[in-house]
Amino acid sequence: MGKTRVTAEPGVPFIETEREFDAPRDLLFRAFTDPELLVQWMGPRKYVMEIDRYELRDGGTWRYVHRDADGNEFGFHGVFHGTPSSEGMVQTFEFEPVPGHVALDELRFEERGGRTIVRTHSVYQSVADRDAMVESGMEGGMDEGYERLEELVDRLAPVRA
Repeated sequence: MGKTRVTAEPGVPFIETEREFDAPRDLLFRAFTDPELLVQWMGPRKYVMEIDRYELRDGGTWRYVHRDADGNEFGFHGVFHGTPSSEGMVQTFEFEPVPGHVALDELRFEERGGRTIVRTHSVYQSVADRDAMVESGMEGGMDEGYERLEELVDRLAPVRA
């Protein structure tokens, strides 16, 4: 479909992302919230993802681990804020090897004629934290994960005329 667009304006602690998918909003929401689907696409192909917990509700916590071929583990966790819905969701995000650097992520699903634009707005505690996320290679990892998401929704979506 396309490439993930990532915007990190100089001097502000935000990252904006956007990608369009040829799938309805409800299907994308399901792919983001069903743990059995989430593990099939989240992150680069070189990692196996395991979900420790995923309490999809206001105040619910989540935690997952990416594991590489050598057995190295990289944990992530956060808390959901508000009630997740097919319009979007809000959660915190923290990479466990770098504790204390928490981001607040807002995810939106905007459906247009059977296609859906997935947008995120991430707020970091400082510009330095935001810059560290950009420099970590997050754009490539996110793009590869979204490529995997496209493949998943293509398998799950009903045949279109």
